[in-house]
Amino acid sequence: MTLIKKLYWILTTQIGIDPRVTLRSLLGLPRYVLDFLRFRAGYRGRLEFQPCLNDWHEEGGVTKLEYFWQDLLVARRIFAAKPNKHVDVGSLLGGFVAHLASFRDIEVFDVRPISAQIPGVSFKQADLMQPVAGMADYCDSLSCLHALEHFGLGRYGDPIDPRGFERGFANMAALLKQGGVFYLSVPIGIERVEFNANRVFDPRSILKLAAQHALMLADLTVVHTGGRIKPIVPDEIQLSHLASQRYALGIFEFEKRPEL
Repeated sequence: MTLIKKLYWILTTQIGIDPRVTLRSLLGLPRYVLDFLRFRAGYRGRLEFQPCLNDWHEEGGVTKLEYFWQDLLVARRIFAAKPNKHVDVGSLLGGFVAHLASFRDIEVFDVRPISAQIPGVSFKQADLMQPVAGMADYCDSLSCLHALEHFGLGRYGDPIDPRGFERGFANMAALLKQGGVFYLSVPIGIERVEFNANRVFDPRSILKLAAQHALMLADLTVVHTGGRIKPIVPDEIQLSHLASQRYALGIFEFEKRPEL
């Protein structure tokens, strides 16, 4: 089943063919024709064809995707924390960044260019696998949501670097002041690279990497398939269980402590 899902993902997202949408559209044509004729019978104005054949199969909004939950949950935490300076690295512009920009200013670093001028958002194009000059202890709040797993795989034009995620993590940690908070989300499960889409991390690998940079775990929330959200007590049993699963999204909240 995993192979079938992967082939379906490649077919729909990379080639642009979605058999499910095609089937739904074909099955929806009779309904569309009947609805058109009913509407035409009671309407005398100009009427043109523009079929939308899939929308009646969907709910009123998409709430089962992990992006929806991570963007909402982390934005609410930042709203409550009210940091002085928040920096984001590589998170979804049309999701999380837009959430934050609706109530506060935010600085965004991304390896790709952003040409639009967005209210509340200042942008710096930067490859965080390289140190950001002159920006040590730069901010008291930092986020990187569903981005670190791509570092070094070349998917977004970044240089190929098998240790890119380690370098990126270290450089992001350096941006953060003591006492600052780092919100990080990455895929967790059986540790592997799915080239060139993303990495999946054993959650213990993330905790070990954080400890090397004086980051202490304050909270771990896991979003499972279908939007099931579970706060985690990060003991060895729970972490081992997460590391044996195929896939989930881990939302880590770290606090930067003084180095010993």
